[in-house]
Amino acid sequence: MIFLLFIVPLLVAYYIGHRIFVQRKTFTGTANLYGKTVIVTGGNTGIGKATAAAMAMRGARVILACRSKQRGEEAAQEIKMETGNEGVIFMQLDLASQKSIRSFAETFLKTEPRLDLLINNAALAAPGRTEDGIGMILAVNHIGPFLLTNLLLDRLKKCAPSRVVNVSSCGHDLGTIDFDCINSHKRLALGSSDGDLFKAYTHSKLCNVLFTHELAKRLEGTNVTCYSLHPGSVRSELGRDINEWHTRIIKAIVSKFWATDPVSGAQTTLYCSLQEGIEHLSGRYFSDCQLVQVKPEARDDGIAKKLWDVSEKLCGMA
Repeated sequence: MIFLLFIVPLLVAYYIGHRIFVQRKTFTGTANLYGKTVIVTGGNTGIGKATAAAMAMRGARVILACRSKQRGEEAAQEIKMETGNEGVIFMQLDLASQKSIRSFAETFLKTEPRLDLLINNAALAAPGRTEDGIGMILAVNHIGPFLLTNLLLDRLKKCAPSRVVNVSSCGHDLGTIDFDCINSHKRLALGSSDGDLFKAYTHSKLCNVLFTHELAKRLEGTNVTCYSLHPGSVRSELGRDINEWHTRIIKAIVSKFWATDPVSGAQTTLYCSLQEGIEHLSGRYFSDCQLVQVKPEARDDGIAKKLWDVSEKLCGMA
């Protein structure tokens, strides 16, 4: 009896937690993407690769925007073989380098006549600074996508109706924006412990939501819409730079029992990218293929505008 009193609540808690954080609805839309062009950052692995494959399966021309040439080209070849779509190509993009971002945008705009969908999927949780002197997590998870999106906005407007999809995380709910830290240190949190990296990651995911909120306001009347989302707890390479032994053990347990596969993790990205009739929800946040209300800080007009202004300065747009 004592055993049952102990184990039953654990099983109930596991079921509820698994349903909330892990189990994902399947996107069932049937959109045809022939003649459309999609960019997926980080499209060589995890959720990004699953997203790119789903877009290719629907006939899109898919650009895998990735840092590693070898892994990007291998992923492109695998997706071609899986989908039968020869219009899957690799283009090098390092979101930690503003020079690389500008070079990617310049090459893309010269060689590709269309852009119908930009999916800012890539993210990391790594210590250090970029060549531009910005904290790695802030640079790759927010400033890079911010700059890339702005450099490609005119093409998105030209090809409207089009969309920008920013992959965030439910972790944004734990984040906050410390503008003093950003202005003084060009980082989202100080320190390099696992705890500091986790804090910076959650802060960066809040940046994604706020960026989407402000971007929607600036895109009003253009027929370009934007959305942010939580993909679920997904087995991926996100935590590859977190190395402490106890963290490795926790990651192994979470990966086995509390994480879904990348295909399931891509479903809300597909929903935000392809679902019809959500244009009036531009700027909003989604999880499990449905609209979710975010905390007040994540939809604060003043904070979103200030983050935009600071971001412009950090990437030389202002």
